Amino acid sequence: MSEQTIRIGFIGAGGIARQRHLPNLKKIPGIELVAVANRTLASAQRVAADFGFKRATDDWHELLAMPDIDAVFITAPPYLHAPATLAALDLDKHVFCQARMAMNYEQAKAMYLASLRTDRRTMLSPPPHAMLGDYLVRKWIREGYFGSIYEIHVHSLSAPYADPDSPLHWRQDAAISGLNVLNLGMLVEVLHRWVGYFSRVSAHLRTHIPKRPMVGVGHLVPVTVPDSVAIIAEQDSEPGKGGCSQAVMHFSGVTRFGGENRIEIYGSEASMIYYVDSHRILAARKGDRELAPVEIPPDLRRQWTAEADFIRAIREGTPVEPSFWDGLKYMEFTEAVYRSAGRDGCAVFLPFEELPRPA
Repeated sequence: MSEQTIRIGFIGAGGIARQRHLPNLKKIPGIELVAVANRTLASAQRVAADFGFKRATDDWHELLAMPDIDAVFITAPPYLHAPATLAALDLDKHVFCQARMAMNYEQAKAMYLASLRTDRRTMLSPPPHAMLGDYLVRKWIREGYFGSIYEIHVHSLSAPYADPDSPLHWRQDAAISGLNVLNLGMLVEVLHRWVGYFSRVSAHLRTHIPKRPMVGVGHLVPVTVPDSVAIIAEQDSEPGKGGCSQAVMHFSGVTRFGGENRIEIYGSEASMIYYVDSHRILAARKGDRELAPVEIPPDLRRQWTAEADFIRAIREGTPVEPSFWDGLKYMEFTEAVYRSAGRDGCAVFLPFEELPRPA
């Protein structure tokens, strides 16, 4: 990789920035950390001291106006993703945006269309879910390992919000997180890579604990992001083409002892269970007696390389994954879930509209 110096600013520097993005960037030669903007000047100054930024501010507009910044990492919550991305692209800066892409489909579309109008590089942060075995599963599907895929089941049953007395988390506040709910977008992004896009979505949403205490306020406030999502999604497919006929998905944040998150694929020739956190894979072909563990071959183990991929894209023009197009598609699916739930589970058809595809 060429060591052309890339001068970087950060908008938002919470846990994911400090634990993953910044340490990984510091391993890449030719990276200069110029400025960081956080909610308070004091917190920005702490991050600057810890990681060697030259400047700190509590105003992200001020950061974007700095002429000595080439690329910006937007790692604030989703409410800031679209405005900061659009402003950065207008100022001719490369953009790496934290997942989830935006508050809703319209914001994601605006970000995507803006990315088509510039030669600046844009990339989204990938989900770590099912990453280690991602290349193996894609190889299996590409080579027809499953045959025709009949069923996909997604189980994501966890309990971060099971305690009704725990305070409202920002991810439960639609004013901050938008339509993003639990890890729906992340696992749908994985499914899109593996089996392609869905054409119909039916969904129901439920908020089991409708009010929670607000930190520092002392009284209960409404929970505006559901804590349970049930989905049936379908794909248009032709016999023998390997398309998935139906996917059943259940996401919950209030299910104690729900077991490890997993994606199950059932086809005419083979079945698989992928445990998305531990990366354990069980699989069996037609004629086998039971599912058995599968080792991921060393040459197919996908590692976390997001920061290096983004810098390489700036320096060499290489493709990125996930792209803004990938984000637009999972935001479209997420919004379809909300639209269907608002119509008592009636089917919503995808895509919403025909948009230009990336070159």
